[in-house]
Amino acid sequence: MVSDEIARLIPFLRRFARALSGSQKSGDAYVVVALETIIAEPATLEQERGLRAGLYRVFLKVWRATPINGLPDQGGGDEGAAGRNLAAVEVEPRIAFLLSALENFDTPEIARTLDCSEAEAQALIDRAAAEIVEQIRTDVLIIEDEPLIALDLQHLVEQSGHRVSGVARTHDDALAAALSSPPGLILADIQLADGSSGLSAVADILKTFDVPVIFITAYPERFLTGKAPEPAFLISKPFNPESVKATIAQALFFDRRPRREASPSERRA
Repeated sequence: MVSDEIARLIPFLRRFARALSGSQKSGDAYVVVALETIIAEPATLEQERGLRAGLYRVFLKVWRATPINGLPDQGGGDEGAAGRNLAAVEVEPRIAFLLSALENFDTPEIARTLDCSEAEAQALIDRAAAEIVEQIRTDVLIIEDEPLIALDLQHLVEQSGHRVSGVARTHDDALAAALSSPPGLILADIQLADGSSGLSAVADILKTFDVPVIFITAYPERFLTGKAPEPAFLISKPFNPESVKATIAQALFFDRRPRREASPSERRA
């Protein structure tokens, strides 16, 4: 049934809405209006474009109906950092980038969602990716107990233009690594080698450092509940490399805090 398929897509639409708006509260408000719109006017879903593309298309129509969302000088709160970054990255490229890298839309699906040609969609993605990386370069602490996965994440972090400040496998290792080299971002697995939770390790680190965090889990639906506490950013296992890069970009893109940027000598190391 269409309703069942929409229900399955809602956690992912919420993730997209949060990344686009800069806060879960704001994103969820737009998701609710989009769903109410579909219930009131089912024809707005335009299923001939594909159900997922149609759902995101309705959401974007609702989101664009608020004029300030199309401006680079948005207000305070979680949107404050986005406003600063949007001075260099326009809204449409960012939307295309999110659809591609975070939501795994292919180029034809993005073109259908945004009502543009495939060439235009790809150009938007490429422009956003290049501009975002220049604004968000920082040091990243990886908390992951599987060596091969940690190595994959390290490569992805470095390919995204960042520096890995440390790799930790346990709760204590994570705290020591953070104290040794304060990170600008934490990328953390949920289950660690010593049987502890990555959530607990991150909570202890955040008592000292105020940095954005991305959690990795094979069960994102357990955390995308809409109830506190809810991780701001999640990567599903097994992860898509482009999704990792996009999530890193968005976590930093909306970060309001001063960021520790790797020095030129560190980036050459």
